[in-house]
Amino acid sequence: MTTVVLADDHDIVRRGVRSMLEAEGCFTIVAELADGLSAAQAVAQHQPDLLVLDLSLPRLHGIEVLRQARASSPRTKVVILSMHNDEPYVIEALRGGAMAYVLKGSDSTEILRAIREVLAGRRFLSGPLSEWAINALVNKPADSSDALASLSPREREVLHFAAEGLATSEIAEKLFISPRTAETHRTNLMRKLGLQNQTDLIRFAIRRGLIQP
Repeated sequence: MTTVVLADDHDIVRRGVRSMLEAEGCFTIVAELADGLSAAQAVAQHQPDLLVLDLSLPRLHGIEVLRQARASSPRTKVVILSMHNDEPYVIEALRGGAMAYVLKGSDSTEILRAIREVLAGRRFLSGPLSEWAINALVNKPADSSDALASLSPREREVLHFAAEGLATSEIAEKLFISPRTAETHRTNLMRKLGLQNQTDLIRFAIRRGLIQP
C-alpha cells in the first residue's frame, strides 16, 4: 500500500482527495492536516510515500512545508494541489522538490494521473506545459538578486510567523528556540530583505505570497 499524508486547509478538498484515493484500493491515508506546521511534523513522523500538499496553508506556508518534508523524509514524493497558477509559485515548488503541480479544479482523472506519474518517478504539471517546459523551469538559474533566496530555512520560518503577527516570544515557543535566538533570526532577515519595520515585513510577505492579504 502507498502511504499518503494529505495537507489542505479546506476540509472538502481533503475529503475529496481521500475518497478518490481510497476508492483506488492501493492507498492508505496515514495523516490528514489542515495547517502547514502539523503537516511538516506528520511527514517527519510517518515518512509517507506521498505528500499531497496545498500551498496556502495557515501556520506554515506550503513551500516551507515542502522544504522541511524534503529534509526530514527525502523519499517522500510531493504533489502540489493548488489554486495558484502563477509561474513563480510553480517554479518555486518545483525547485523546492515537488514532483507534480496540479491545479485545484482539475478532475479526479488528472489528479490520479499526476500521482501515478510521480510514484513512477516522473514529473507532472497541469495544463499545456510539456516536459521540456518543466525542465526549463527547474534548470532556470536562480535569481541572485532575490533577497528571499538568501534567507536560511530558519529565517524563513521566523519571517512567516512574524508576518502572521506573532511576537518574538511566541515565535521562539513554536520553533523550540530561545527568544534571543528568535530575535537574532528576525534581525538578520530584516537586514537581508532590507526591511525597516513590521509593516514592511507584512507587505513583503503578502507580495511574495507567503501569507494571504
